[in-house]
Amino acid sequence: MSKEAQLFAPLVIDSEGNPNVVFTPDHPAHGDPEYQAHRNYVAALALGHRAGDLVPDIAYRPSDHACWKEISRALRTLQSEYAATEVREAIERFDLPTDHVPQLSDTSARLTELTGFRFRPAAGIVPLREFYGSLADRTFNATQFIRHHSQPLFSPEPDMVHEVIGHGTTMASSRFAELYQQAGEASRRATTEESLQLVSRVFWFTLEYGVLKEAGEHRAYGASLLSAYGELQNFRRADIRPLDVRAMATHRYDVTSYQSVLFAADSLAHLEDFLGDFFSRADTETPARLGLTPASRTAAPARQTSARRDRAATH
Repeated sequence: MSKEAQLFAPLVIDSEGNPNVVFTPDHPAHGDPEYQAHRNYVAALALGHRAGDLVPDIAYRPSDHACWKEISRALRTLQSEYAATEVREAIERFDLPTDHVPQLSDTSARLTELTGFRFRPAAGIVPLREFYGSLADRTFNATQFIRHHSQPLFSPEPDMVHEVIGHGTTMASSRFAELYQQAGEASRRATTEESLQLVSRVFWFTLEYGVLKEAGEHRAYGASLLSAYGELQNFRRADIRPLDVRAMATHRYDVTSYQSVLFAADSLAHLEDFLGDFFSRADTETPARLGLTPASRTAAPARQTSARRDRAATH
């Protein structure tokens, strides 16, 4: 079993449809029945949500608010130094609170007002095809739980910090929101597993872990970088390479540690041209057109582990 598998908390549904989040011994929440019960409650609300329903509000606990306060304020400081200009402007427009956990319903309403995107609650794992396909409808599947309060700067799985501070912030930019929608449209044309994996890989190295150049420096715009306290401080130490679809498709990496290789655009306009061209052309035949054989491709990361860790708390 990989370290990632040991940390990630799977959601088990019993015969009566009740959810149970299982924490393995290495998970920060292991041995905390109160937190587990709260996670089960949050998951149950998401499982009961249906299209057209209002996003359910969560009764967050004092420990959740304290955790959000610490990590969101810490990230805000780093984002002011390391985030791209378009991201910093989106942060101001999105105007997330730093003293309490916002309700997903409120952040969704604000996001819709800004760019037409909205959040849909997710209980846990969302299949890749469903996750990416919903982006075409400007809908983002998001969890509503908060990481365990014992390690506010660390999360082995995507929580509200990743979903809202990471993806929500970038989708609050009309320019980035357009790229998210294009990714969703591309995924719907990618009808084979291989072609969908390629769309996912390009998304991973751009909208999850992308950087771009501004005034001679690399700055972050990818949601996983923006929401990871440790990695946001360290991303400039990575081997930063030019945008390259084939390289993204074939690079092997470890999702349980900081990314050793990142890909940078020369500017936001360059990124828009690069992704716009790839996503507009992407379809079932794209891997073959690029000469990507099964042996040369590597599997895309599962979406639900994209914000899996921030080791700053333990380093």
